[in-house]
Amino acid sequence: MSNDLQIDIVNVMRAGELTRRQVLATSLATGFALAVQPVTATTLTTDAQGLTAGEVSIPVGDMAIPAYRAMPSKGGPFPVVLVVQEIFGVHEHIKDICRRFAKQGYMAIAPELYARQGDVSNLKSIDEIRTIVAKVPDEQVMSDLDAAVDFAAKSGKGDVAKLGITGFCWGGRIVWLYAAYSKQLKAGVAWYGRLAGDKTELTPKFPLDVAVDIKAPVLGLYGGKDTGIPLDTVEQMRTALKQAKVPAEIIVYPEAQHGFHADYRPSYKEDDAKDGWRRLLAWFKEHGAA
Repeated sequence: MSNDLQIDIVNVMRAGELTRRQVLATSLATGFALAVQPVTATTLTTDAQGLTAGEVSIPVGDMAIPAYRAMPSKGGPFPVVLVVQEIFGVHEHIKDICRRFAKQGYMAIAPELYARQGDVSNLKSIDEIRTIVAKVPDEQVMSDLDAAVDFAAKSGKGDVAKLGITGFCWGGRIVWLYAAYSKQLKAGVAWYGRLAGDKTELTPKFPLDVAVDIKAPVLGLYGGKDTGIPLDTVEQMRTALKQAKVPAEIIVYPEAQHGFHADYRPSYKEDDAKDGWRRLLAWFKEHGAA
């Protein structure tokens, strides 16, 4: 457990706000999730030199969830970006993305959004992980992301007037939903998030259902060879976004698979990943999230 996280938990407990049982999953996973082992030789590692980076605890109501936060060690307040995990949780790849943002002058926060439902980092099967993820309500996710924004604001180091969000895979869908939900968000970038699917009581809407309601500009980045996201749903989303009241755009990389930004996996496509990252930074700058 990091020193930052220990201090946060002790301070909250001293204030009488939480009991030890109410502090959820007090430490994030170390390294990469078991389900993605072995990692590939293309894995990128961003150092923490010049950064304040590590685990923190975010109060949410009468409990707290763990998160990874990275920001420059000097200066501020910094633009804030929420980094929404893949289905594999907040493991080393998501932490590294936070450090990449911090090197660009952001405070990046990746809250562990499955904290109440279970730890997926030690599960080896994607089916086991999906069982956990299926228990995560969208309403809870929206609330936890709001809590992360509040945490950034109260820290004195985050400028939430310049708020962005990005997410990958499972988190890509969440980006679209949060853009329709949040009144604070300035811009979002969704990486290969599902646009349509089977609705449940806990996940009652998909991006196609909220396209006309998005309140902040969203850039979608998708792969032409993604077998899990049919291109016809991408075209449907493009059509639906024409009715949105804010700018929105979808880029399809013809040769990219699902997970083309995930440099630790065989699906990584370096040229498209780099182009997508460049577009992300430009999108945030253009729309007030930088």
